[in-house]
Amino acid sequence: MKFRNVLLGMFLALNSAGHAQEIKKEVLFTIDEKPYYTDEFVRVYKKNLDLVKDDSQKDLNQYLDLFIGYKLKVAKANKLGLQDGVAYQNELRSYRTQLSRNYTTDTKVTKELINEAYQRSLKEIKASHILFSVDENAAPADTLKAYNQAMEIRKRALAGESFESLAMQYSQDPSAKDNKGNLGWFSVFRMVYPFETAAYKTPKGSISMPARTRFGYHLIKVEDIRDNRGQVTVAHIMTLNGQNPIEAAAAKATIEDVYKKLKQGESFEVLAQQFSQDKSSSGKGGALQRFGSGELSSEIFENVAFSLKEQEQISEPFQSEFGWHIIKLLEKHPIKPLEEVEADFDAKIRKDDRSKLISASLNEKLRKKYIVKRNEKVYAKAVALLNDKYYKNEWELPTDLKNFNETLLVINKDKEVNVRAFLSYMFGQQKQNMGVKPLPKLADKLYGKFVEEQLSAYYNDNLEKEFPEFSYVMDEYRDGLLLFDLMEKEIWQKAKTDTIGLQKFYELNKSKYQWKERIQGNVFSSTKADVIKKVQQYLKKKKSADYIKEQLNKDGKVDVMVKTGVFEIGADGLPKLKSYEKGISEIVQEGNYYFVAAIDAKLPVSDKTLEEARGRVINDYQQYLEQHWVDELKKEFSIKINDATFARVKSELNK
Repeated sequence: MKFRNVLLGMFLALNSAGHAQEIKKEVLFTIDEKPYYTDEFVRVYKKNLDLVKDDSQKDLNQYLDLFIGYKLKVAKANKLGLQDGVAYQNELRSYRTQLSRNYTTDTKVTKELINEAYQRSLKEIKASHILFSVDENAAPADTLKAYNQAMEIRKRALAGESFESLAMQYSQDPSAKDNKGNLGWFSVFRMVYPFETAAYKTPKGSISMPARTRFGYHLIKVEDIRDNRGQVTVAHIMTLNGQNPIEAAAAKATIEDVYKKLKQGESFEVLAQQFSQDKSSSGKGGALQRFGSGELSSEIFENVAFSLKEQEQISEPFQSEFGWHIIKLLEKHPIKPLEEVEADFDAKIRKDDRSKLISASLNEKLRKKYIVKRNEKVYAKAVALLNDKYYKNEWELPTDLKNFNETLLVINKDKEVNVRAFLSYMFGQQKQNMGVKPLPKLADKLYGKFVEEQLSAYYNDNLEKEFPEFSYVMDEYRDGLLLFDLMEKEIWQKAKTDTIGLQKFYELNKSKYQWKERIQGNVFSSTKADVIKKVQQYLKKKKSADYIKEQLNKDGKVDVMVKTGVFEIGADGLPKLKSYEKGISEIVQEGNYYFVAAIDAKLPVSDKTLEEARGRVINDYQQYLEQHWVDELKKEFSIKINDATFARVKSELNK
């Protein structure tokens, strides 16, 4: 979503802070009978107190005037109906969704998961596994059968049978026939969470108890554990192994010749473009995306890449499963501190199975927090509509669904949910292929999930009531968006399109838009003192800029450059000369550059035209319009200030 950085006086600050000042909530003023309260005024004043640079802005009388002006603009926006705009509603909804994420997750559980993931990320595990497939929603008998089979094979492995042989014979992972169950090296987030957890909890050389994932049960043998090597960015040159001995010999000979060329100082990137048979990287000089252990399909390649220590270091030719390679190390990326990866880990956790733990924790809290009352008769009617077609994904909703308006459940005595919503939910869950039997048990499971969704929605809908700071931020953002749209409509566009008003404003304020003294001519620069002296000599002979460049820039080298135009004295683009009078200047040095100027004319202080000053004039005109616009709004709306209340507020704030 886009975030509009709008200057709202001093009122829009989206990070709500603590509010230590205790002020009794009273009506401070009204705009067309709508009340505005002391607590908001004090909260905004204190929150922005440290941001103001002008002490006059800390004056409470002036601040109240600014605050009323701000609220007048919001009132005008609402009066014009800007709050009903589709773009406004979409952006407000998008922002609320983003902000609510901080409130709709269990932050304690999330923090624990981030810390756990980081600690795991410090190590890499080399493991093998045997998979016993069983569906997530399989019947208990099928689940038990798979578990018992896993336990039996585990006993055999512990008794001394080869884990590799058992994997080839019993694993239902299709790749086991080729890799013998070997998964290579991996670290955090590479495997599904239950598998990862079992692997990290199993000591080196041991075999885990059966670990359940959505794929079934796994036996995991941890072969080795080491410190995480981080990531590397490398480039490589590859020749393919070939289909026969002749092609294989040619691939080896080519890579050896390339290596000799590299030793002679030839460019790695150019040789990669010419000879590498990895077409996905050869056009980029052989550069590959950064990777860590286990992210490539060749452990040999990874090991050579990580063995390189110095940037730009080049490996000797070596052979992998795919061909012959030479690797050049571009950059090493060591493990970062927790604070640098925390946001990235948080995002990853929300996308994998760990997120279920966060949701489960929040759901448990919501079940304790809110009272849910179910109408048992209505529930029984809903369950009676289920039949065995549900297991085949063929169950249909009642044709008269719109008539199912009876209340199924009530949350916290103020939210009613009708049975139609539950029926629609069950219909949508068919595609999950739930095998829970019998039907009443299936219905109970579906109802439990349905209640969790309803509780989550209810909680989300009431965040403003639950958390005052959430309400503050949403109110400020809501007003900020309205004010942006209003300013765009009433001020900014008008300042750009009101040509008559802009011209008049310019004529009245012309003295504010002036050129300083300027020179017109050519400014020559060079890093070589002898070259700039020749330039000066040519200028004194009245040679043109083109002639000078032609004489001094030869053999593909550029020793002198020239800028032609009008330059304001004192501007960054003009060197500091001793004299800015017409003629050839002295040579001056600034840093590594030498300058000389050929001044055709010195121009006096003069007014800028409207076109020359348009940007600044428009900006000033906008401020002028806004200032006078607030005065007009004060006439359009009825404002009543409670002076006695304001006096009490001032007294409290000035303590």
